[in-house]
Amino acid sequence: MTFLRAPAVICIAWLGMTFSSIATADDWNHKTVVTTTGPIEVPAVHLAGWGVLPAGTYVFKILDSQSDRHIVQIFNQDETIVYATVLAIPNYRLKATDKTVITFSERPAGQPEALRAWFYPGNNWGEEFVYPKAKAMELAKIAKTPVLFMPVEIPIEVATPIKSVDEPVVMQLKHAPIMAIQPTGEEVQLTAVVTPPPADVQVATAPAPVAAPLERLPDTASNLPLIALCGLLALGGAFAVRSLGRRAL
Repeated sequence: MTFLRAPAVICIAWLGMTFSSIATADDWNHKTVVTTTGPIEVPAVHLAGWGVLPAGTYVFKILDSQSDRHIVQIFNQDETIVYATVLAIPNYRLKATDKTVITFSERPAGQPEALRAWFYPGNNWGEEFVYPKAKAMELAKIAKTPVLFMPVEIPIEVATPIKSVDEPVVMQLKHAPIMAIQPTGEEVQLTAVVTPPPADVQVATAPAPVAAPLERLPDTASNLPLIALCGLLALGGAFAVRSLGRRAL
């Protein structure tokens, strides 16, 4: 099979499913076009009826990023509908190649694979997705690996697509506490299973608008002509007052 580059080839790791995609050059939001030939289950908040995405082409993009968590969105191919808005944690323990990799948690036969992590070209850490607690417990037990979860209740279905970082659900995702659950069911702190990227590693952020510098016009003339004009006007006024005084006498 031949993969196209734009600018990097996608390498996929999952069980029993064919997967292909093309990464675009939008580095700040990590835009990645993904085509699947089987259904995939998405974590966190999704458009009603779209908790499982059927086979098709989708676009992954970062909506907002902070040093310790990212908000990832999954769009339709035309980027006109947001199917899911997902909380992800940069995890340096998840090693990958220099190609984009999307990994999935193992599920029983006949069930859709569940998204686990997403690696973008040039990043040697993964965006590990965070699930609601009940689903995280299920995945951890089946996959025999820790799964990140939110201990607080956040609505997992929305009636309309989420388009702004200021929407209440996004604000909840950005500030929700995060823990990890072990295959045994034990709840542990996030730091026990996640290593953040080093402080000197730059994470993706939206480019800030750059204000145009104010231009100062050059000084093209001296103030002397203006001073001379003011002097002449004052002198003329003095003569006029003197003339009026003489006529009054």
